[in-house]
Amino acid sequence: MISYKRGNRRAPCMKFTLEQNHRAELEKLANSGMTPVVIAQRAKILLMKADGKSASAIAEELGVSRHTAELWIKKYRTRSEDDSVEDLLNVDKGRGRKEEITGEAKTWLISIACTQPKDYGYAAETWTTKALTQHINKTAVDAGFERLATITESGVYRILDKCKIKPFRIQYYCERRDPDFDEKMHNVLLVYKQLQMQFDEEGHLLPFEEGQVVHVVSYDEKPGIQAIANTADDLPPTENNGTIKRDYEYKRLGTVSLLAGIDLQTGEAIPLVSDSHNSADYIEFLKILDARYPKGDTIRLVLDNLKVHRAKKVIEYLSTVEGRFEFVFTPKHASWLNLVESFFSKMTKQMLKGIRVKSKEELVRRIYAYFDEINAEPVVFHWKWHLNDIDPTESVKTKTLLEMSS
Repeated sequence: MISYKRGNRRAPCMKFTLEQNHRAELEKLANSGMTPVVIAQRAKILLMKADGKSASAIAEELGVSRHTAELWIKKYRTRSEDDSVEDLLNVDKGRGRKEEITGEAKTWLISIACTQPKDYGYAAETWTTKALTQHINKTAVDAGFERLATITESGVYRILDKCKIKPFRIQYYCERRDPDFDEKMHNVLLVYKQLQMQFDEEGHLLPFEEGQVVHVVSYDEKPGIQAIANTADDLPPTENNGTIKRDYEYKRLGTVSLLAGIDLQTGEAIPLVSDSHNSADYIEFLKILDARYPKGDTIRLVLDNLKVHRAKKVIEYLSTVEGRFEFVFTPKHASWLNLVESFFSKMTKQMLKGIRVKSKEELVRRIYAYFDEINAEPVVFHWKWHLNDIDPTESVKTKTLLEMSS
């Protein structure tokens, strides 16, 4: 028979945890020589409790009563959501809580946080919690929110954090500045959809229909590729160190620009490395394409609409090969629509990352060597995003020489 003794049952122990940022504040108060002894003692009670010590153990170690330890542990557990650590620890017995922060006051505080310091004559671009709190403290009374004149940094942080407002961070976005963005994107996707129809189920390119040979090339420039030299030799991996070791110092030898196209039907990559990327370089690349493909075929380029691609010298050259080229322009700020960008990303990871050379000439040779390696086993780039809704029977809108010169 099992018997139960009365009086031996204990209430379940509630887990005690400190909120985000509170531990650092408490440690600062507990260890600062400027903190009043009684406040430092209260901070230590909470820190020790968070470390798993019992109220009895805390009382014995700090030389206070168990009742005192339990009191401040309870105060922390039952605090108002707007109470900061300093507010809480400065509440002496019998004084009661500070006046609650009203919803209207919180709204005003948030409205200030959603502006910029420069709007109030400060030099900074974004708020820090400290600067925002100081501004709130100085202006709260005149705004009719006297309670906020004494709010602390942690109190401000809690209000903003609850609303997920982070005025000290900047997240960048890209403004849509092309009024024809959707139309141009659809046109580029139409090119990719029609390309998709040129391959069989096994991924083999189907023969061109007679009289309709169009070679599609995705083109862009990658300027500013740096030629960087070591000032000391790299050290190879060893048994004790499994990585290549490289001296921190290096020497800049200049930069080169890469003009490149990807044949979207064969996967072959077409390079031109130059010291610049102006209209003359672009014309040189067009001449490379003209020499590459059979006369009479059409060369369709997918590219961005940079001014250099429509320069006077470019128009003059195109007039000598009229009907040879047609152009499909991506929308402004939509380089991600151009498949050659995927190739550039792959090239950066495979070849350019961490590259060291002894001269610009070596960098140029190695770039061309990379293209030779790629073209030894070319991989066709296929676009898959949002093609299901594209009707391949539509006509692609291309720019002609006449339209580019107008």
